[in-house]
Amino acid sequence: MSTRPTRRAVLATGLAATASSLLSGCAMGGVGGGGRAPEIDGKADDKGGKAGGRITVWSWDVAAKAMKRLAGDFEKRHPGTTVDVVDIGYDNAYDKITIGLRGGTGLADVLTVEGDHMPRYIGNFPGGFYDLMSLGGRYGGDFERAAWHTVTGPGGKLYALPWDIGPCALYYRTDHFRAAGVDPRSLLTWDDYVKAGIRIKKATGHKLIIQDPTDPGILPMLLQQQGQYYFEDGRVAVDTPAAVKALTLMKTLSDEGLVAYEKGWDGLVTGTKEGKAATTPTAAWWTGTLTSEMPELKGRFEVVPLPGFTADGIRTSNIGGSTFAVPAQSKNPRLAWAFIEFLLTGKNNQVSMLGREGLFPAYLPALDDPYLGERQDYFGGQRTLDVFARLARNIPPVEYDKDDAKATDIMISAVTGVMLHGRDPRRALGSAAGQLARATGRKRVA
Repeated sequence: MSTRPTRRAVLATGLAATASSLLSGCAMGGVGGGGRAPEIDGKADDKGGKAGGRITVWSWDVAAKAMKRLAGDFEKRHPGTTVDVVDIGYDNAYDKITIGLRGGTGLADVLTVEGDHMPRYIGNFPGGFYDLMSLGGRYGGDFERAAWHTVTGPGGKLYALPWDIGPCALYYRTDHFRAAGVDPRSLLTWDDYVKAGIRIKKATGHKLIIQDPTDPGILPMLLQQQGQYYFEDGRVAVDTPAAVKALTLMKTLSDEGLVAYEKGWDGLVTGTKEGKAATTPTAAWWTGTLTSEMPELKGRFEVVPLPGFTADGIRTSNIGGSTFAVPAQSKNPRLAWAFIEFLLTGKNNQVSMLGREGLFPAYLPALDDPYLGERQDYFGGQRTLDVFARLARNIPPVEYDKDDAKATDIMISAVTGVMLHGRDPRRALGSAAGQLARATGRKRVA
């Protein structure tokens, strides 16, 4: 069985740039913008609470399809309720959410928000969402810890519930590795990965990885693998030893001629289809792209854990993932919570969304379902989902921040300078840290 295409593809297109600029410049306006997150009255489950009436849910693509499919089951469980799922499209989603939060009106009762965006909204609109802790806090141990970290805020508040995640592994072309005589299981470290790439290129002519020259590439993934992002305890952390290790690795890949530069999402898909690179280190949702866009390559891919920075280091990271939040302006927060609880805290629903829509669950009990142990024909009979399920439990939590958009813009310039123009990684990151500190008025870690 294979997962289906997911909305995660859009992460590589930069479609959120407009919303990021809106967020980076916004004041804490709107309903509850600079105030305290309200709580939802009612019992700590969706049985016998004040769940009635109608709610509207905003989402996009397969996420919206999943909710439309399951909304009928929810309505049967709660007679007299109506769930209106609206596919608002990814292109405009964050513009609409940001404008609604700033203006204090016009938002749906339930919002889909990607995990790395949620801390930005929490930082800019701390009173813009209901605090779900009294109702949802008891589920904390049931969700993947990095995803749970993204939805919690100061004072122990719970601003959303995690939905799906993007645990990372190394997708590789079995034919390229076989032709070069490289055992993928031997890639314990990133140094092993580089050596294998040199060998594969010499034997087959294929490069190792595809990189967008206008994007930070695998840098965020490599940072989270080491347990950090752009900020640590509110301080600028883009020139830490971990960051230097990550960008030095990327420079080595470029210097060795192992990087195929292709622009945007379409470039990544086309380059992979044409066999320009032997590997893609990325998240579980890439499976959906392979099976839908490249059915002719069935049997030529498998996955192994990411190489580590040390042989006994963390072998995964995270890219993507989303959450469900209830804005403070919701007219029916009780029913909104009931729908979120129904959708995300049931093993059957989560496994159904994985199998039908390719949404990899943040809900840990779902990862033990026998479905994830099934062999996948596309991957030559490998139990691919089981690989990701085991890795998902080890994703390091990191600190996302309201100023991540500013950091991303600065880091793109640093990565480009190093990989395309040969700048020294340590100096480039030091310069980037200075720029980010000045732009945000923060101190530096290093």
